[in-house]
Amino acid sequence: MSSWQKFYQKTLNLPLSLLVKTHSIPSNPVEDLALDLARPIIYILPFRSTTDLVTLRRSTKELGLPDPLAPLEIGDRTFNRFVFVADAPSIFGSDGELPPSSLTLFTELLELHKQDAELDIQLIPASILWGRKPGKETNHKPVLRALNGPEKMFTVLAHGRDCMVRLSSPVSLRYMADHHGIDNAIAHKLARVAKIHFSRQQLAASGPKLPDRQLLFKRLLASKAIEKVVEEEALSRDVPIEKVRKEAVDMMEEIAANFSYSLIRHGERILGWFWNRLYQGLNIHNAQRVRQLAQDGHEIVYVPCHRSHMDYLLLSYVLYKEGMVPPHIAAGINLNFFPAGPIFRRGGGFFIRRSFKGNRLYSTVFREYLAELFAKGYSVEYFSEGGRSRTGRLLPAKTGMLSMTIQAMLRGLNRPVTLVPVYIGYEHVMEVSTYAKELQGKRKEKENVGQVLRTLRKLRNFGQGYVNFGEPIPINQYLNDHAPDWHKDIDPIEPQRPHWLNPVVNSLAVKMMTHINDAAATNALTLCGLALLSSRQRALSREELEQQLACYLELLRNTPYSEQSTVPSEDAAELVAHAIEMDKFLVERDALGEIVSLDRQQSILMTYYRNNIIHLFALPSLIAHIVVQYQTLTVDEIHEQVEKLYPFLKAELFLRYEKEELGAVIDELIAELVRQRLLLNDGVHISMNNARIGPLQLLARTISETLQRYAIALTLLRAEPQMMKSDLEQQSQMMAQRLSRLHGINAPEFFDKGVFATLVKTLREEGYLNEECHAVSRPVEELADQLASMVSPEVKLTIHAVMSREEREITTD
Repeated sequence: MSSWQKFYQKTLNLPLSLLVKTHSIPSNPVEDLALDLARPIIYILPFRSTTDLVTLRRSTKELGLPDPLAPLEIGDRTFNRFVFVADAPSIFGSDGELPPSSLTLFTELLELHKQDAELDIQLIPASILWGRKPGKETNHKPVLRALNGPEKMFTVLAHGRDCMVRLSSPVSLRYMADHHGIDNAIAHKLARVAKIHFSRQQLAASGPKLPDRQLLFKRLLASKAIEKVVEEEALSRDVPIEKVRKEAVDMMEEIAANFSYSLIRHGERILGWFWNRLYQGLNIHNAQRVRQLAQDGHEIVYVPCHRSHMDYLLLSYVLYKEGMVPPHIAAGINLNFFPAGPIFRRGGGFFIRRSFKGNRLYSTVFREYLAELFAKGYSVEYFSEGGRSRTGRLLPAKTGMLSMTIQAMLRGLNRPVTLVPVYIGYEHVMEVSTYAKELQGKRKEKENVGQVLRTLRKLRNFGQGYVNFGEPIPINQYLNDHAPDWHKDIDPIEPQRPHWLNPVVNSLAVKMMTHINDAAATNALTLCGLALLSSRQRALSREELEQQLACYLELLRNTPYSEQSTVPSEDAAELVAHAIEMDKFLVERDALGEIVSLDRQQSILMTYYRNNIIHLFALPSLIAHIVVQYQTLTVDEIHEQVEKLYPFLKAELFLRYEKEELGAVIDELIAELVRQRLLLNDGVHISMNNARIGPLQLLARTISETLQRYAIALTLLRAEPQMMKSDLEQQSQMMAQRLSRLHGINAPEFFDKGVFATLVKTLREEGYLNEECHAVSRPVEELADQLASMVSPEVKLTIHAVMSREEREITTD
């Protein structure tokens, strides 16, 4: 490097340190990119630029990576630690060819790999993105282009505070040398591949160019599908075509987003302040896999769980901070009120009516708009549950949007479409007290400005937030596996509803929700809630609470539910201390120490947080419950009991294990409970360890309320085998509410008809109900007996007492 270059770099340091604020992606490159710091590293940049190089240097120093301006010494030779794949343009332009110095460096390094079999240099692609404005469709400049001196200066001045340094997975020069040779052609090929990589990276960060809204409407109106429906509507209603066209345009105005980069850019700063005020920290996991999908050109459809109105803002904020484009978000039309509606629309929100039924024009316009988003490459987000969960559990998916996604693919979409399940968790959900009231009969309040202002007044520190990206689901591959002939149904004009669509969409929806639950995040509050709600008096000594959390943590760490789920790194004592700081528990001190408890109101609210993670403990709790009830069993007897009840838990809680792998999971969990000395194994029988009966009983009670609900439904079904499906669901819910009030059970799902609908559906699928939904006597009696043996005598008496009273009332009538 010449003295002039060194002087120029030092001169740039001061103004850049004042003007530029870098944001590095990923924030932990050693782990996320699997870098080996013991091996040599060279950075490869898209264009020759000293400004980019100095900016990269500042970022790598913060990340603990080698300095790109420090020479790389290999043996007795010294090389630059950076290389460019294209020259910077002059004011009059440039041909963008590979610089001779870069060609020489590539060639020399490849030759070194031929001479030294142990050498393996890592080439790390590094791009510096100054702003992420996508531009308009009318602007035909390339996605990625080099800037000359004046352009770079103005860009730094305009976007220096919005600078992203993006590092990518390293390329092994050892691999290149061994598989592709070491001649000049390989160096040129590497440069061409790097250019494509950087262009895709820019597109993944900024997104496709934005359409002019009115031109978009004209394009949609001219589509053959909408033209056809407009003509048919005009004919059937005997009105002028122009009137129907205007109705279609009005629908487009109601639906379509009006994405604004400036709002996103300024909104990120406001939301950054907002999240720091609201939460102690945001925990984000597995974002790297989503960045890779975006860079590989996938059409990404984000499908998060829905716990709060905060979800819209949080996921868009996280994606932008992680170097991706905030998606276009399907939001309920109830959110289209002033001033929230216009803000959401400019942030990427598009609005959808609750029902399309009977409105063919609206459904066609919406479907065409969604297909346009996919065709142009905009990522999309929708909440498949159809609304926020009032119980804290994941709700069964509404399949309308998923069905339209597949129908858009049947129009001949060129890119692969991938669902990305997202688990969003909080240590405090602002609406949770409202949810409890709604479940008990209070009418849902319509969203309005006053509601927003009341929410803002309650803002305080709400602990931690969690965004875990689950395992992606490539829809193309799923269709290939489950509907091999789906390509034959492609129609570029009119979307089809082939015979395979409904069953495939239904099974895909279950897989999608299961992947969301696979990515669950446990935290201090959910674990403490789980333990305290399992105590009969909703109270434990601090020592007992810490002991129980230690049991949960060991279960999660030694028998992980899935590779996607996350567990706190802190120990039990630290988690309890943090949960107490959240001010959700009563803490009293006596001569023997502290007692942590929940009052009645907090018990009701805490069930919401417990339900966020109850699926992680469903199987270990069921095993513990069976052993507590029977005290001593063989392993085979435990398997038989669990396997009979598992289909119901799987359907309700979206559990991940298939029938063929369940046996191994049960054995693994039993072994862990024995290791923790909660259970004893004499080689033949599994029994309780009375010395550890406290933690075992608390673990067992996690699932007890679920079993009580099952017992209610099966008792009703046994007493009246020909009961109508709707009556079974309704009466089960009524009896559950009565049981809840009599026994102080605070579980919100006792007031939720949906969980009983899921139970009845599973009963039919598992052969307990026939085609007419009437009970099949023997299996129902056996299951009812099993469940009766697993609920407490007082609960069993209450169920029979309520049934006897209803029978007397019916007889009297």
